[in-house]
Amino acid sequence: NKAAGMEMGLVREFVAQNNTSQIKHVIQILSQEFALSQHPHSRKGGLIGLAACSIALGKDSGLYLKELIEPVLTCFNDADSRLRYYACEALYNIVKVARGSVLPHFNVLFDGLSKLAADPDPNVKSGSELLDRLLKDIVTESNQFDLVGFIPLLRERIYSNNQYARQFIISWILVLESVPDINLLDYLPEILDGLFQILGDNSKEIRKMCEVALGEFLKEIKKNPPSVKFAEMANILVIHCQAADDLIQLTAMCWMREFIQLAGRVMLPYSSGILTAVLPCLSYDDRKKNIKEVANVCNQSLMKLVIPEDDEMDEAKQATAPPAEPASEEPVPEPEAASGGDSAGSIGGSVVEFSPATSERIQVTLNLDGIVQVLDCHLHDTSIGMMTRIAVLKWLYHLYIKTPRKMFRHTDSLFPILLRTLSDESDEVILKDLEVLAEIASSPAGQTEGHGPSETADPRPGQVELHIPGRNSQLSASGAKGLECSPSTPTMNSYFYKFMINLLKRFSSERKLLETRGAFIIRQLCLLLNAENIFHSMADILLREEDLKFASTMVHTLNTILLTSSELFQLRNQLKDLRTPESRNLFCCLYRSWCHNPVTTVSLCFLTQNYKHAYDLIQKFGDLEVTVDFLTEVDKLVQLIECPIFTYLRLQLLDMKNNPYLIKALYGLLMLLPQSSAFQLLSHRLQCVPNPELMQSADGSRASAGSKRSSASNIDYTELLQHFDKVQHKHLEARHQRAGRAEQLERRGVL
Repeated sequence: NKAAGMEMGLVREFVAQNNTSQIKHVIQILSQEFALSQHPHSRKGGLIGLAACSIALGKDSGLYLKELIEPVLTCFNDADSRLRYYACEALYNIVKVARGSVLPHFNVLFDGLSKLAADPDPNVKSGSELLDRLLKDIVTESNQFDLVGFIPLLRERIYSNNQYARQFIISWILVLESVPDINLLDYLPEILDGLFQILGDNSKEIRKMCEVALGEFLKEIKKNPPSVKFAEMANILVIHCQAADDLIQLTAMCWMREFIQLAGRVMLPYSSGILTAVLPCLSYDDRKKNIKEVANVCNQSLMKLVIPEDDEMDEAKQATAPPAEPASEEPVPEPEAASGGDSAGSIGGSVVEFSPATSERIQVTLNLDGIVQVLDCHLHDTSIGMMTRIAVLKWLYHLYIKTPRKMFRHTDSLFPILLRTLSDESDEVILKDLEVLAEIASSPAGQTEGHGPSETADPRPGQVELHIPGRNSQLSASGAKGLECSPSTPTMNSYFYKFMINLLKRFSSERKLLETRGAFIIRQLCLLLNAENIFHSMADILLREEDLKFASTMVHTLNTILLTSSELFQLRNQLKDLRTPESRNLFCCLYRSWCHNPVTTVSLCFLTQNYKHAYDLIQKFGDLEVTVDFLTEVDKLVQLIECPIFTYLRLQLLDMKNNPYLIKALYGLLMLLPQSSAFQLLSHRLQCVPNPELMQSADGSRASAGSKRSSASNIDYTELLQHFDKVQHKHLEARHQRAGRAEQLERRGVL
């Protein structure tokens, strides 16, 4: 202390004499021979001397700060905690005297303090906190802080894993944020990743401090969107939106929500990464309800940014557009990786100038390929939740509506997974899936010459599609009459027929799907698309189906839907009277396929009021193989006749004169049935027919009734009966072949 007093006296004398060289000489002796000495006591004396020297210099200490500070900072690394404390005390006195003059040396002071913040000795930590507060006061009251020079150091130190160092860093960020003359927001891309890392600290206090800091930044962003470098921070948020830590994920998701809403289309180039992060969150349960809700807003807001103009952007604009970010889920390994200047998706690394009101007009290219890749990947992932699958399908539908031309480039790759999604366990997922498929099948953007690429595209290696027949050679010459016109599809495109073929193929290979969801799927398609087109095309395809058993089952399913579903009301009315050429062509097309199932063929004749033809068909039933399944179907037809759908048929029983073949056909069904409950039901119905003796006049009125229907419809019923016989012959041969194979297998088993 005496030596320090002597040094102060000498220094004051030299100051009075303006003897700079002597002052530097004194400081050098205190530094080299004492503060940096090998002897602890000498180091202590040197530190006290340097502090005393600074006090003696007063305002002039700013001229010698480098010489005064450097030896003291060296002692911050001393092994002796007492000397580290004295060094802290000495630096406190030096800084207190110099005040604002220390700012040019701020980085070295900050560097030293950040190390002391994690010092194990409580006294040293206490001393460093006093010095820290003093330095913060100086920075707060000054307008000469070199933020540009400080940011690289802050960016480096923000990745420290030490709790005390993290607390120190956050406290400084909070201080710098509060200074009006310091615009830390400009450099937020440099430190945002580090802040999110700190947000995951084990200490509740540090997490809270970091939350406050991030909250302040977000407030500033909302106040002044035009100056925010949204693009440079987008990838950082994408990464942290996928964090395992709930607080990090929720905070990042909240930031993402604000970014999408504030920056608008500026965020479009990062859509694939955003969706990678957001989509899985939509299936979170109530434990992560907050994250799920924010993710949903992000998803909806992002979807609204896609506009029809995105479909019209030419390739030249695409070439000059900012590159899309990789949809990576890997964490940022280095601070530089999160740096805005090198961001893969940044727009020139510069501030995007726009006002929130006009942000939508910014020319930004939609990275459709990346988005579709992410959506396709999520559909293939069987582990994702129902709400995520629904969101993916909503996105696909939205893209087909807004950007159909570009989306159809991806249709051949998406088509197989969309078909597989029809087997989903959720009805809601299937509904959304059908909406997408219906849009694909009906969009004008999907129209190609003939059947274009959709006809030949193979959904997956190893899968064999059903053959699509040439539209000009649909039937042989003998079967062409009545089916000249293929499905009239003015609103359909080349994918429609492909869709119908593959849907039937899926029903064929996955019978459980047909049993549990077949009717549901077809009924929904009839709402989404043209019911006539669907039935016409399916009947046309089934006419060539080689698996006769499946064809019979499928026809039975279609017939049940046709006769019972409210969605098919208009189509039933169209078929009821066969007044137009279109309705007659449809009937002929359905009839030929319906022949795969004799009972459904009769029911189609009942629906279309072809009672004589129904009677002629039933007459042929005596030549068919009557099985239990066959009788069961007759039983179901009787039940169906009692339903509201056939009210008109039952009322026509009152007009025996004009409907004699209706009664004969019903009696024919009665004779086919064993004396079961269905037999009793139909028998009671026929007993209600008035004046049974009038049935005797049926032969006399046959010509008038038959000719009326024939002349009205111009349908060759003889040819239709011949077709029925051919189909039944094929079914008989197929049954015999199946029975033969079964017998052979049985014999092999016996042998």
